[in-house]
Amino acid sequence: MSKVYSLKTIQNVSTDINTAWDFFSKPENLNAITPKKLGFKIIGDTLKNNMYAGQVIEYTVKPLLGIPLYWMTEITHVKDKEYFVDEQRFGPYSLWHHQHHFKQTNNGIEMTDLVHYKVPFWFIGDIANAIIVKKQLKEIFEYRWKIVEEKYGSFDTQQFNIHFR
Repeated sequence: MSKVYSLKTIQNVSTDINTAWDFFSKPENLNAITPKKLGFKIIGDTLKNNMYAGQVIEYTVKPLLGIPLYWMTEITHVKDKEYFVDEQRFGPYSLWHHQHHFKQTNNGIEMTDLVHYKVPFWFIGDIANAIIVKKQLKEIFEYRWKIVEEKYGSFDTQQFNIHFR
């Protein structure tokens, strides 16, 4: 059986909670923070308003060799201006559980992402994680970090830091 892995990032952003929440709680903004090379595209009838518990988001993504993969996530939990959780219902992982936390600080917003994921195919998935998946997830979160910092600025000199377990 393959392992469950986790990653955690923390980013300090120079904006207020309302602005951060307004941007990150709109599914259509996912495209802006996803690397173009992944060919991310929302499909289906995702509403243009803020996310809510029970909302389903369907998209395609091309993580490997330009082959499009279908991915469906459900927003399972939302606490306004504090956190939301998306979980994969169908897609490339055996497990995908992504928590997005927002905390107002004296200088802006501290955003924390915590992802638990499992790659399918037993030990082959563990090998794929070591060779491909972990690296790709790092690149995706680095890209997001850069885009968010360009959009809102940062209130510290902290460099991108991602912790895998």
